[in-house]
Amino acid sequence: MEHISNKIKGLSTKYFNEIKEIRKQLHENPELSFEEFESSKLIQTKLSSYGISYKSGFVKTGIVAKIEGKNPKKKVLALRADMDALPVSENESHSICSKNKGVMHACGHDMHMASLLGTAKILQEMKDEWEGTVLLIFQPGEELLPGGARMMMEEGALIPEPDLIMAQHVLPDMEVGHVGFREGMYMASGDEIYLKIKGKGGHGAMPHKCDDTVLIASHIVVALQQIVSRHADIRIPTVLSFGKMIADGATNIIPQEVNLAGTFRTMDEQWRAKAKQLITDIAQNTAKGMGAECEVDIKHGYPFLVNSIDHTRTAKNAAIQYLNDESVEDMDIRMTTEDFGFYSQKYPSCFYRFGVKSEKSGGLHTSNFQANDQSLETSMGTMAYLAIDFLNQ
Repeated sequence: MEHISNKIKGLSTKYFNEIKEIRKQLHENPELSFEEFESSKLIQTKLSSYGISYKSGFVKTGIVAKIEGKNPKKKVLALRADMDALPVSENESHSICSKNKGVMHACGHDMHMASLLGTAKILQEMKDEWEGTVLLIFQPGEELLPGGARMMMEEGALIPEPDLIMAQHVLPDMEVGHVGFREGMYMASGDEIYLKIKGKGGHGAMPHKCDDTVLIASHIVVALQQIVSRHADIRIPTVLSFGKMIADGATNIIPQEVNLAGTFRTMDEQWRAKAKQLITDIAQNTAKGMGAECEVDIKHGYPFLVNSIDHTRTAKNAAIQYLNDESVEDMDIRMTTEDFGFYSQKYPSCFYRFGVKSEKSGGLHTSNFQANDQSLETSMGTMAYLAIDFLNQ
């Protein structure tokens, strides 16, 4: 594979400026989940210019492109990039900044799209040197339930069905030129928890004449922490957090209603189901015991993301061949979620990270997030090499 590696590195360098400019266009014009119309148009234009056939309109903005190498029926590999941005106002001091107020590629999906276009261009130029078929999945709505991945599959986008699906994701605290892998369980499932505590409001000076919904909501939040500390198996990673409480009263007004919103995350489906029932029971019984009622709405979110052990190990070894041993890292589990988990429940999968660290980069999903463009050369080349390595095995 040395000849393949050298050729891919040469093409990655050759195409870098073009892919960097595509990334700039995407970053400056971010679009929210399931509204990625202009991003989709740009991607379609680039695919056409590369001579790559595609179908569009999946979940409104999604695209599936196809490149056939020699012996196209030998294997099918799917490569996925997500397209949506977040409702975040970008720090205006950034050298490349969103032109859409209140919308920002704060999770690096602009990098994912641009990188996959670079990988596509490399694979198209080298299609006489690999076997099988590559599907290029440009997917909407990764950031918003029910998740574009699930909807793409429901619409039959992944045809022919892949023998392996791969994706890469930016990591702001990883050095440029590095990639990271983890075999097996990698990212958590994620469910949204909405609680509405309802009771008789009243004057803050006369709490004995009303149901103190604020106090009851506080007791519920504290009581629910027992699910993690006393009900969860210590071997199963579990997180229950509440980030929103709305008690629209005043200094001397106890409101009739308090709303709570939070997230539950874990890595075991049986425990996930049991825990959601515990959340319902504890919240409702705590409220009832204090003279109020609690409505519980749990939105079933993304499943956990599990990487195929054999495929991920092979991909990691291929990355070492393409880069070097020092540039390939082992990743720990993450309690963040990814709708790529839907793919991983159905197909052998490999979801890995690439470093985009810069001197000023903030964390993901923040207004200060910045990605180092130089990482695009590594990301598009590495994915192209991993693809050819898999297809030619």
